[in-house]
Amino acid sequence: MRRLLRTVSSVLIMSGALLLLDAGLTVAWQEPVSALYAQITQDRLGGELEDLERAEPTPIEQRVLRKLPSQKRRTAFLARSLKRRLKEGQAAGRIKIPKIGLDYVVVDGTKASTLRKGPGFFPEAPYPGARGTAAIAGHRTTYAAPFRTIDKLERGNRIIVEMPYGRFTYEVERTRIVKPDALWVLQRTSYDRLVLSACHPLYSAAQRIVVFARLARTEPRGAALDA
Repeated sequence: MRRLLRTVSSVLIMSGALLLLDAGLTVAWQEPVSALYAQITQDRLGGELEDLERAEPTPIEQRVLRKLPSQKRRTAFLARSLKRRLKEGQAAGRIKIPKIGLDYVVVDGTKASTLRKGPGFFPEAPYPGARGTAAIAGHRTTYAAPFRTIDKLERGNRIIVEMPYGRFTYEVERTRIVKPDALWVLQRTSYDRLVLSACHPLYSAAQRIVVFARLARTEPRGAALDA
């Protein structure tokens, strides 16, 4: 009986230590179990994105592209076409923010199950390249916490979004703390822009931190360049 009690005690002590370690890592960095899941998922999405980038336009898309007179219009057409074609949770592009060392595959959609894979494009907003305000949401403390440090972004910092049809460089304008239902952040402006959104403060969903960035440069890729 004493041996059994010692075994049970050891198991309980070890379990408690692991729970404390998990809590400490979550506060100091991010939740480790979901982070591992997200990293594995991101690796898979990276291959999915490479396949998407190698894919040729459909015959209908090729006919339309040949009739469009400029790279800008071809880029916009491909942005709208890709958005219609992709399903929730599929790889759509990649976001890079040199200032905070961020580099993640972005998926289509913002459902809870989708954001476990990585940052996601808002379904209500256009993809980069199409006219309007593109928008990406991401976690700050779980599932690799891609947007954990977006509060450190400052005016002029670059945000790069790579899509199969183009590379878009944005420059941060400002950061705002807003209510969760502040849909005005997605409004169309007189210029193309990108917004990043995440829960605020850390470990809370009471508010949202939103980074606004203005499109500074567009570099067509793939079919937008070759048509």
